[in-house]
Amino acid sequence: MQENESIIRICNVSKYFDDKIALDNVSLNIKKGEFVTILGPSGCGKTTLLRLIAGFQLTSEGEIFFGDKEITKIPPYKRNVNTVFQKYALFPHLNVYDNIAFGLKLKKMQKALIEKKVKAALKMVGMTDYEYRDVDTLSGGQQQRVAIARAIVNEPQVLLLDEPLAALDLKMRKDMQMELKAMHKTLGITFIYVTHDQEEALTLSDTIVVMSEGRIQQIGTPTDIYNEPSNAFVADFIGESNILNGTMIEDKLVSFCGQTFECVDEGFGTSAPVDVVIRPEDLYIFPVSDAAQLTGVVNSTLFKGVHYEMTVVCNGYEFLVQDYHFFEVGTEVGLLVKPADIHIMKKERVCNTFEGKLIAADKVEFLGCTFDCAPQADIQPGTEVSVEVDFNKIILQDNEEDGTLTGEVKFILYKGDHYHLTVWTDWDEDIYVDTNDVWDDGDRIGITIPAEGIRINKRIV
Repeated sequence: MQENESIIRICNVSKYFDDKIALDNVSLNIKKGEFVTILGPSGCGKTTLLRLIAGFQLTSEGEIFFGDKEITKIPPYKRNVNTVFQKYALFPHLNVYDNIAFGLKLKKMQKALIEKKVKAALKMVGMTDYEYRDVDTLSGGQQQRVAIARAIVNEPQVLLLDEPLAALDLKMRKDMQMELKAMHKTLGITFIYVTHDQEEALTLSDTIVVMSEGRIQQIGTPTDIYNEPSNAFVADFIGESNILNGTMIEDKLVSFCGQTFECVDEGFGTSAPVDVVIRPEDLYIFPVSDAAQLTGVVNSTLFKGVHYEMTVVCNGYEFLVQDYHFFEVGTEVGLLVKPADIHIMKKERVCNTFEGKLIAADKVEFLGCTFDCAPQADIQPGTEVSVEVDFNKIILQDNEEDGTLTGEVKFILYKGDHYHLTVWTDWDEDIYVDTNDVWDDGDRIGITIPAEGIRINKRIV
């Protein structure tokens, strides 16, 4: 197998737990020798994907290949992979040596060869003098090293790591990140690493796979993921971002925050709605001068050790700025951003769109509910229709009983002057809402859509 060939191929894989979709038609190629990180928030499906590769769970749909061999239904012990778990899973009644040697003894390997391999693994993880120590006398970082040694001693072609550093303190986690990176380089085998920690993913990986809601959002190098996010979720999840609504006036010219800016992006058309992403470290802040593209007032300042993190309000929009210079709250300042530091993303949607049915001249059914709408003179009742609702026309209520529809807030994106919410309705379909009210992830809410917020169109078949 060549270095650039895929060692793991995941083809159209879905996984269901009863009526819950954990993975939704996921496809992924992992190359031999890569350090691949599967990154995403809790519940995104990343650990489920890892367990499918390991063989601890079986796919509901789709296939998994190891090289050219399909392994979808092959049991874990027949796959040339080993897993390092978050909680280490060491045997408390065995010492360090016997924990590491356990798998080799099951293979009936000769004692002299086992000893040679265990000592080599101990040297690899910096635990040479600990072979006869009881594992329960070790620190968390030392136990993690033993767990890694136990995995690599079996010489797997692929090492799976399921949030292996999550239980460690910050300093130990940083140290272990560097050690894992060095181990990967020395061993030359494929690492597939699961984490929710964005900094960890950016530090360790050759390739990052960003997941949300059981789907892959973007695959790329750490630089690509950070500098060229494919959508608002990735931009918001990977590091800090200012994400604003904008209009692409023409190639290399974009409008946002009431001003026009030069940028380097092309191919979005003219007068096209877009999302604008600016990283906080890419905003220059200084006392007000003619060089300022935007002027505003410092609303908050926080010292972060290597820089100050400030919020600046300009024309009603709030910008997050990271800079080495300190500006007191209330100070009037200027902001400037270079064209290359403005990242333009095509909007995933400009309004909510649903399939529905007109059931009376002034009533339409969609999302499992009946809503009032403006009288439709040109559409007959019983007609299948397309329903459009602007994000800012939807009303959310604390009390679920006050809404025509109910749901749960599952993603919150701040857009500088308002919040853009993704709400998972009890009809199992997303609805997107712009609001100035503050909601928390997981809040149960009532949803009302007034008649004037609903547009009806004949559905084109």
